[in-house]
Amino acid sequence: MNDVDSDNLTVLRATDAAVAMVSELRASEDDQESLALWVEVTGSNGNAYTYDMYFQPIADAQPGDWSDEQDDLKIVIPAESIPNMKGAVLDVNSDGGETGMVIVNPNQPPTMGSPAMAGPPVDLSGDVAQRVLQVLEAQINPSIAAHGGRADLVAVEDDAAYLRLSGGCAGCGMAAVTLSQGIEVALRDSVPEITRVVDVTDHASGTNPYYEAAKK
Repeated sequence: MNDVDSDNLTVLRATDAAVAMVSELRASEDDQESLALWVEVTGSNGNAYTYDMYFQPIADAQPGDWSDEQDDLKIVIPAESIPNMKGAVLDVNSDGGETGMVIVNPNQPPTMGSPAMAGPPVDLSGDVAQRVLQVLEAQINPSIAAHGGRADLVAVEDDAAYLRLSGGCAGCGMAAVTLSQGIEVALRDSVPEITRVVDVTDHASGTNPYYEAAKK
């Protein structure tokens, strides 16, 4: 354990339900015993922080990172995220028949100067955009619909596809994994002109997030 917080305040506490859900998801990963759940603040949206959650070896933790073990689940918070997460709770939220993860954080980002949602003006014209739409409708959305989610194309600019997630994917702690290891891979395979996917979702407004295990 590498708890660097001087007053020993738990940076992130996971409820029993959250530990059980994450442990079940981790069970599908290779070399699961070496993996920790990493949680980091990626930015802010309105009066809430946005997060990324993923599985990564506990051995990758650096001096200054906070780590803890709760019922055989190892948790790591990168050093830069610690000040913004002290006292947060990782819990399970059930809404509308779907179960997902939620982070209850007593800390809030500064009210002034919060970055606006990134993304170019809406533009769905052009051959590349139309092929992206076909992949989304034929492959991606039928798959994530099982979790109550949907991905919509906002625009294509240069080599990037700008997507907005909704339903179970909005506010999902593992949305970054779904994008990078699921949606982005499918789009790059089918539309070679696309080399990256940019998420422009307002995750802070997600009311029914679905937590999904990392895909190999």
